Amino acid sequence: VQLQASGGGLVQAGGSRRLSCAASGRTFSSYVMGWFRQAPGKEREFVAAINWSGGSTYYADSVKGRFTISRDNAKNTVYLQMNSLKPEDTAVYYCAARLRWYNLGDPTKYDYWGQGTQVTVSS
Repeated sequence: VQLQASGGGLVQAGGSRRLSCAASGRTFSSYVMGWFRQAPGKEREFVAAINWSGGSTYYADSVKGRFTISRDNAKNTVYLQMNSLKPEDTAVYYCAARLRWYNLGDPTKYDYWGQGTQVTVSS
C-alpha cells in the first residue's frame, strides 16, 4: 500500500488542524493505521492508531483528549484531527499501516509509511 500524508502547515497555539493520509494499492480496510510524529533531534513518537473498521482507537497520553483519529474506508483515507495544539506538537507527522493490532506504539511494527507532513505550532 502507498500512503500520502497531507494537511500540515503553520498554526497558532490553541488552534486546530486536520491531517489526511490517502492510501492506494491493496485493500485499505485490511490495515491498521497509525500516526507518528518526529521533532528535530528526537525519536519518532507514536501519536494514535485506529483498527480496520474504525471501531477501536488508541492514543498516546500526550495527545489524548486533544487529537482524534478516524478513517473512511470508502475513501481509503485516515484522518488526524488535532485540536488545542501546543508548540510541543510541532513535528513532522507520518501515517503508517500494518496488519495487526498489537504493540501499536512501536514504529518497527508498521510495514508502510507515508512521506510525512510538517506541522508547526507557533506560540
